Amino acid sequence: MALNARLDHRNPLVFDTHELGRRPGALQRLTREIDAPKDLGILGVIGVPLGAPVELELRLESVMEGVLVTGTARAQAEGECVRCLEPLELDLEAEFQEMFSYPDADDRGRVKAEPADDAEEDEDRLFIEDGLFDLEPVLRDAVVLALPMQPVCQDDCPGLCSQCGERLADDPGHHHDAADIRWAALQGLAGSLEDGEKDEMSGAEAGVDEKQEK
Repeated sequence: MALNARLDHRNPLVFDTHELGRRPGALQRLTREIDAPKDLGILGVIGVPLGAPVELELRLESVMEGVLVTGTARAQAEGECVRCLEPLELDLEAEFQEMFSYPDADDRGRVKAEPADDAEEDEDRLFIEDGLFDLEPVLRDAVVLALPMQPVCQDDCPGLCSQCGERLADDPGHHHDAADIRWAALQGLAGSLEDGEKDEMSGAEAGVDEKQEK
């Protein structure tokens, strides 16, 4: 990942590491409550609503290469049951750990990689810029991993009736009388025969009436 550009220290998800002083082994513990950013979760499935409170507990540890951040995020997620389509809420607890590297880490004793390898590694790394780091991408990844891909209102949710769409949990005895297609075909044939017999009887009665009139 490229270096963060112009991080704003007023952003609640941007943290300052100056207090650690780049002293390996130095520790800092932080707690912070923030408003959830937009689209925090699995889009269209379940997530933390925009502006909802998110509690963060962080442990910042200074190491040679940068700052190791370990933390927990707690919030309430909202979504829709994939079986019955009813709205649902669940308590979310997402844990994460991420290394934020100093841009000059390789100049501080690490063996430099080949240029091509170094470029590939940078794509997957997060950096500290001017003593600041942005936790938002780490938080987003952690929340997505902690949320269910197919949320349900309850583990044994029976879902919806495939014929009428009725929520089955509201009516445990709900059912439809299913007609056997084989009998349905015979019933159709029987109906055709009955109609034919009625036509023959009507024709016969008409013939008798004509004879009587003569």
